[in-house]
Amino acid sequence: MTRLAVREAADARQEEVQRRGRGLGWMSLGLGVAQLTVPDTVRRISGVDDSRASRAVVPLVGARELVHAAGLLTSRRKSAWTWTRVVGDAMDLTSLGMAIAHRRGRRRRRLLGVTGAVLGITVLDVLTAVQATRAREIGAAPAVGGARKGGPMELTATTTVRKPAREVYAFWRDLGNLPTFMAHLREVRATGDRTSHWSASAPFGTNVEWDAEIIDEATGEKITWRSTGNADVPNAGTVRFVPAPDGVSTEVHVVLTYDIPGGAVGKAVARYFGEEPHQQLDDDLRRLKQVLETGEVVRSEGAPWGKRARKEFPQRPAQPLSDAELAKGADA
Repeated sequence: MTRLAVREAADARQEEVQRRGRGLGWMSLGLGVAQLTVPDTVRRISGVDDSRASRAVVPLVGARELVHAAGLLTSRRKSAWTWTRVVGDAMDLTSLGMAIAHRRGRRRRRLLGVTGAVLGITVLDVLTAVQATRAREIGAAPAVGGARKGGPMELTATTTVRKPAREVYAFWRDLGNLPTFMAHLREVRATGDRTSHWSASAPFGTNVEWDAEIIDEATGEKITWRSTGNADVPNAGTVRFVPAPDGVSTEVHVVLTYDIPGGAVGKAVARYFGEEPHQQLDDDLRRLKQVLETGEVVRSEGAPWGKRARKEFPQRPAQPLSDAELAKGADA
């Protein structure tokens, strides 16, 4: 799932939580007003009208409901306020259980009916509280350069290629070209007009494979894909081809999300072996630029391949010798 899709899903979930929280707020307002303005009627309907203690308890519960209403109707942080409703529900169910044990006949039946209704409200409160908590956690997750612990990693990178957008798009759309500049890819094989099979290298000389499909496409402008089935590395991404201001070049914008095998441990191991994901994507786009502009990946004589993960050293531009290197002279 791309960053935009993740953000849209999170926003939709947050809006649903807000809507449900407001509904619970209006419910609390109605209950609170009734328990404070007509407490005798509330006590009679609920079946506790013969209890001396209920004369004090019902107005107190009404005041509590008004506090809940104020929080749910005015605050954006619905998770805390919905959990306070759950606590209040637990108190109400405890009190109703005690009352049922001391009632018989018609009052007992009324109490059982009220208890059933409170149980239903409690279920709704718990579901809303859990959803509000999850939505808050998702909303707090970083939006760029990574994800919250245990979630997918998100990468973004951009490069400018001195070729027109349609040419750059056509090169990328021929999926068999991807391994020429994406160093971790072994093979991308088209299996249909919009489907393909991918094979990639992983740390410790292992190999991972998955099937993918293009789910959205605009010729010369955008390609969006996602993995399908039981992928070794679930992933999704979007690449956009935007004409540059010079009227000749193309800005290539990539957003990629995927789960690294092994979670946080896998990410640490990959980084240790020279496969830091953000740098890897930047390197891939740099090679794309070289392939399209020169016809090949430009390599230095001292480091022809450029990947320490493959028992090689990273490329670096030529630079003057350091003082220590100069001091060594011919022995360096």
